[in-house]
Amino acid sequence: MSEDKEIFDEADKEETAVTVDDQDKVKKDDDEYEKICFMCRRPESKAGKMISLPNNINICTECMQKSFDTMSNSNINYNDLMNNIPNMPNISMIDLSTLQDQIPKKQKLKKKKEKPKEEEAAKTLSIRDIPAPHKIKASLDEYVVGQDYAKKVMSVAVYNHYKRVYADKVDDIEIEKSNMLMIGPTGSGKTYLVKTLARLLDVPLAITDATSLTEAGYIGDDIESVVSKLLAAADNDVEKAEHGIIFVDEIDKLAKKKNTNQRDVSGESVQQGMLKLLEGSEVEVPVGANSKNAMVPLTTVDTKNILFICGGAFPELENVIKERLNKQSSIGFNADLKDKYDHDDTVLQKVTVDDLKTFGMIPEFLGRLPVVFTLSGLTKEMLVQILKEPKNAILKQYKRLLAMDEVKLEFEDGALEAIAEMALKKHTGARALRAILEEYMLDIMYEIPKDDSIGEVIITKEYIEHTGGPRILLRGQAPVPLEATEG
Repeated sequence: MSEDKEIFDEADKEETAVTVDDQDKVKKDDDEYEKICFMCRRPESKAGKMISLPNNINICTECMQKSFDTMSNSNINYNDLMNNIPNMPNISMIDLSTLQDQIPKKQKLKKKKEKPKEEEAAKTLSIRDIPAPHKIKASLDEYVVGQDYAKKVMSVAVYNHYKRVYADKVDDIEIEKSNMLMIGPTGSGKTYLVKTLARLLDVPLAITDATSLTEAGYIGDDIESVVSKLLAAADNDVEKAEHGIIFVDEIDKLAKKKNTNQRDVSGESVQQGMLKLLEGSEVEVPVGANSKNAMVPLTTVDTKNILFICGGAFPELENVIKERLNKQSSIGFNADLKDKYDHDDTVLQKVTVDDLKTFGMIPEFLGRLPVVFTLSGLTKEMLVQILKEPKNAILKQYKRLLAMDEVKLEFEDGALEAIAEMALKKHTGARALRAILEEYMLDIMYEIPKDDSIGEVIITKEYIEHTGGPRILLRGQAPVPLEATEG
C-alpha cells in the first residue's frame, strides 16, 4: 500500500512540475508580445500602460475612463439590473476571457527590444554592410539571365536607398527615396528580379497585385493593406517592416479610364491614394488582417524608409511611343517613313514620362517614382540560357529529381532550342518554359521509377518535335531508343 502511495506521489510531483514548466513557458512566450486593449485593440506601445483584469483581460486607461464616464452619466440603476438578471429567461453572461484568448500569435505584436547604447552606436556603422552596386548585380547575375541594364539600375537604386536609410543626419541635406517603376513584357522577369533582390538583401518583401486594390470604402483591398502584408512578412516586427520592400505588380491596370463618366475607384483613385505611401507617411494598419474593421490590434507603420517598386507590362504603351516618335520624324523634307518604328524591338526603351501620362498615369504618381527603367523581351538565346544557366534553373531542378532515382538526365542543344522556339510562340515569356517541360517530362517521370536498369535519359530534338523519342542508356548497356510520344 505504501509503495502505491509513493508511486502516486511521484506522479503528482511530475505532473506538477510539467504544469509549472508549461506555465513558465506560456508566461515567457507572452512576455515577447505586447498587451492588447480588449476594447480599442491598440497595443501597449501605442495606448500606454494597461490595466490588467482577471482572466487575462487588459484595458487601456483611456478606454477604462470612457467606460466609467458612460456609467456615471447614464441613468441606469445597475443594482436593480444585476438583481433582475437571474430572473430573466434566455440571458447568459458572456465569458470575456474566452474572447481574449482567441487572438492568435500572428495577430500579436512583438515587443521592441531595448538595445544598449553600444548596439545603437554599432547600428550607425551598418552602412558599411550594404553591398556595393557591382556586388548586388553580380549576385543577381547568378539567378537572372540577361536584363543587364535593369539589374544595373536596380542595384544602384537599392544601394542609394539603404544608404539613405542608414545615413547620419549631420546636415540639413535630406536624400529622397529611390522608388522604382519597371516596365517590361509579361514573363520578362520583373517579379523574379524583386524576389531575388529581397532574398539577397535579407529584407522582408510584400508582393501585391494592383488589380485588387480599390479606393477606401469600396469592395476590395485598401491601399494600406499592402503595408499590412509587409508587416506580416516581417513577423509583426514594425522596425523590420519599416526597412522592407513592397512590390506592386500590374501597376498599369491603375491607368485612368478613358471616355467614362463613372467613378474610377480602382484606377486613378488608387493612384492618388498611394501618393502618401510612396512619399512616406505613418499608416495605421491592422495586424494579421486585411480589414481595419476586424477585431484585431492596430499598429502604426512609417513608410518613409520602405522601398516601393512598381511593375507592369503596359501593353498599349508601345503604340503611344510610336505615335510620338512618328509625329517627331514626319515633319520636314527629310521626314522618315511612318512605319519606321513598327518593327523596332527596342521601342519600349524610348519611353518618357510624357508617354506614361498619355497612357493614363497621373503626374503626381510618376513624380514619386523617380527611377523608371524597362526590361527587354526575351529572345530565343536568352530562353535557352534561362533553361540551363541560373543557380536554380529548371533543367537543374529536373536533373536533381531524377538523380534521386539514381538516373542521369541530359538535354541535347537542339532540344533546348526547340523548347525555346515553342516558348516564344506562346508569348508568355519565361513562364512558358515550365509548362512545356512539364508536358514532355510527364511520361519520363512516370516510367523511369518502374525500371531500375535505366541509368541515363537523353532528351533529343526529335522527341520535342514529336518525330522520335528520347535516348535511354541502360546501366552497362548500349543506348536503346524509346517510342516517340504522340503529340
